[in-house]
Amino acid sequence: MSGTYGAGFAARWMAATAEAVEREAGRLTELDAAIGDADHGANLRRGFAAVADALAKEPPATPGAVLVTAGRLLISTVGGASGPLYGTLLRRAGKALGEAGEVTRTELADALAAGVAAVGQLGGAVAGDKTMLDALEPAVAGLRESFAAARAAARDGALATVPLRARKGRAAYLGERSVGHEDPGAASSALLFDALEEVAAG
Repeated sequence: MSGTYGAGFAARWMAATAEAVEREAGRLTELDAAIGDADHGANLRRGFAAVADALAKEPPATPGAVLVTAGRLLISTVGGASGPLYGTLLRRAGKALGEAGEVTRTELADALAAGVAAVGQLGGAVAGDKTMLDALEPAVAGLRESFAAARAAARDGALATVPLRARKGRAAYLGERSVGHEDPGAASSALLFDALEEVAAG
C-alpha cells in the first residue's frame, strides 16, 4: 500500500471496526457488566453498524469527511457515554484532516491526537484514570512509528487498566471494587486500532 491513505481506506477502517465490535460485543458487555451498565457492547455494535451502513451507501470523498460522518452518526445512534466520546474522537480527527484527498500515517496520527485531546476535555479524564484514554494515548503515539506499533500499544494500554482504580465514569463509584477489571472503553478502543492495522496491512 502507498504511503498515503484516501477516503476508501478510511471507510474500510470504519467497516473493519464495525466487524470487530460485532465480533467482540459480548466480551465488551461482560467487561462493562463488571464495572458499568452492561451496555457498552450493544451500544457500540449499534453505532458502528450504522456507520458502516451509511458509508457503504454514500461514501464521502475525503478521509476527513469519512471520520466526521462516522463521528456524527455515533453521537446520534449510541446511548450512554460511549457515543459522545467516540463521536468526538472521530469527528475532531476528521476536522483536523480537513479537505485533503489523501493523508499520510503521520497526518492521521496528528489528527487522532487532536481527537484524543478532545475526548479528554469532554470526559475530564487523563491517562491513568482507567478510561479509553489509557488505550488511545499510547496507540496514537505508536501510530507515529507504525500501524502495528499502534495496535500493540492500544492492546497493552487496555490490559494496563486492569490493576487501576477507576477515577472517572460509572466505574469510579465502585472505588476499590473497580480494581482487577479491564476498562471496557479501553478494550473497545483497542479494537479500533486492531481494525486500522488490519486494513493498512491489506
